[in-house]
Amino acid sequence: MTASHGQTPRVALLGCGQWGRNLARNLAALGALAVVADEKPEAAFQVAGTYPGVRVAGLPEAALRDPAIDACVIATPPATHVALARATLEAGKDVFVEKPLALSAADGATLVALAARLGRILMVGHVLEYHPAVDALHALVAAGELGKLRYVYSNRLNLGRIRTEENALWSFAPHDVSVLLRLLGERPTEVACDGGSYLSHDVADVTMSTLRFASGVRAHIFVSWLHPFKEQKLVVVGDAKMAVFDDTRTTGKLTLYPHRVDWIDRLPVAVKEAAEPVDIPATEPLDAECRHFLECVATRRAPRTDGASAVAVLEVLDACQRSLEAGGTPMTLAPAAPARFFVHPTATVDSGAQIGDGTRIWHYAHVMGRAHLGRGCTLGQNVFVADTVVIGDNVKIQNNVAVYEGVVLEDDVFCGPSMVFTNVVNPRSHVSRKAEFQPTLVRRGATLGANSTIVCGHTVGRYAFVGAGAVVTRDVPDYALVLGAPARVAGWMCACGVRLPLAVDARKQSAGCPGCGARYARTGRRVTAKETQG
Repeated sequence: MTASHGQTPRVALLGCGQWGRNLARNLAALGALAVVADEKPEAAFQVAGTYPGVRVAGLPEAALRDPAIDACVIATPPATHVALARATLEAGKDVFVEKPLALSAADGATLVALAARLGRILMVGHVLEYHPAVDALHALVAAGELGKLRYVYSNRLNLGRIRTEENALWSFAPHDVSVLLRLLGERPTEVACDGGSYLSHDVADVTMSTLRFASGVRAHIFVSWLHPFKEQKLVVVGDAKMAVFDDTRTTGKLTLYPHRVDWIDRLPVAVKEAAEPVDIPATEPLDAECRHFLECVATRRAPRTDGASAVAVLEVLDACQRSLEAGGTPMTLAPAAPARFFVHPTATVDSGAQIGDGTRIWHYAHVMGRAHLGRGCTLGQNVFVADTVVIGDNVKIQNNVAVYEGVVLEDDVFCGPSMVFTNVVNPRSHVSRKAEFQPTLVRRGATLGANSTIVCGHTVGRYAFVGAGAVVTRDVPDYALVLGAPARVAGWMCACGVRLPLAVDARKQSAGCPGCGARYARTGRRVTAKETQG
């Protein structure tokens, strides 16, 4: 079951512990929380009693059988994540899993494959990637504001939250690894990890991980739940500026230091400059993360922290764990599998973009880092694909087409040369309306003719045919041929692309395709295939 565009998905929260209560608060504020469940009934009833209209489902598995639920948010102990996520996906529901996705990269990859096969959204709770300070820091790094990066370190320290089912590395470090991979846009080539177990045998309370990257950057991640005070600090050192993200501060969380090193008499001399605070929005990262998940469920976009990105984090953690067990011996990470798609040398594919096997990306095209392209697609010259765009398998996009945020193209869609998508209905140059992007859904097999325009907020039906130069300002029915500005139904099309001998106005009618023989029935403005070709 999937929420329709414009409707808030109905969510079941599985797990009502400390972090589950934080999730409940945000999901309830967004009008999405419908059901809560926990192995401890008193915990579930306590959360449900806080939010009117929220029901208790008993054990977490009971919520999966509720047909009114669109998606589940899993905030149970990490050892239960894989089984619950698998059951949620097999129940036909989208799923948000708190970090870590799994306790091994292999188990995580199995969930990713299952979600892809079932066409479900799989998102992982790497909440730090939704922090406005991390967004700002990523933008600064991408713009070259810090210069060439040299060294990064992250400290995540506290007294408390002591676990026995997983060590401090797996409990704390997933956040730091996910941010490192995002900032650097590369995976480490080698990791080493050492630590100590002081409270429980074989459960490390303190770990120090060192990471080496092919670009020359080095990083370390220090995590501990045996520390006298709380510290959550990320330091990024570049050759132009240094940045400090201190999440324990109430204000001034992100600061730039334009320090430099001058060589005087052939000796390095540190020259310190005044700190430069960076203004960031006062938004709660967990609120942004929950909003993003609900948007992905409603629009079928790939999440920023999807299953594939979570598996990349797990691969680093797996290597760190092997090093920890080997007394700190460095572990080499295998290079990422070679791309099985074609990118022309003049094209740009940003780090993080997911590209399916056999896809071809031609001259001067640009695919942004959070886009998802399926298998066997073709992107012509000068095509632009924005962040969060989802494109299915065997999609053909001809020259000079920009696919903006909010657009979803299902399998077998054809976009003709220079056709146009919009994502705001009332744009103004001096008014920012990024928060008002409206989704556009193009269903399987549809054709969008050359120079046509699809005004945002509408759905083009399965195997519909939008004529050249037409302007779509309303939903287009399945199999409809629409022409003109604004576009009107002018006939009906077979899935094979041949016009059907069906009248536009007749109330009820059936006919066969002159091309392939497939038969169709029409009742009012609804056409359905009675037989499939072949």
